[in-house]
Amino acid sequence: MHIIVEDLTFEAIIGILDFERKKAQKVIVNLTIDYPYQESYLDYAQVVNIIKTTMIEKKYLLIEDALLDLSKILKEKFSTINTLNLKITKPSILQDCRVSVAETYHFNS
Repeated sequence: MHIIVEDLTFEAIIGILDFERKKAQKVIVNLTIDYPYQESYLDYAQVVNIIKTTMIEKKYLLIEDALLDLSKILKEKFSTINTLNLKITKPSILQDCRVSVAETYHFNS
């Protein structure tokens, strides 16, 4: 089974530049979770809440660090996750493009 969350949008402090550390900026998170559906489900509302809360509270310096941390947190909370594809976008950091970093994590459940 796949859970797909598209364009989860909120504001968080993320980045290494001085102005990024002072004011929250818009971030967009997209993810796909592959898990075996067998009599129990994976609560996507909890997934969304964990991502938003974690990113807002932790104020990551790098998108890469956020990806690594979120993948560990989600796997710990939802042990049935087999594969997690996670992408974080900063749509306003550059004027002429949207910048994203993405990674796919494969877990042995």
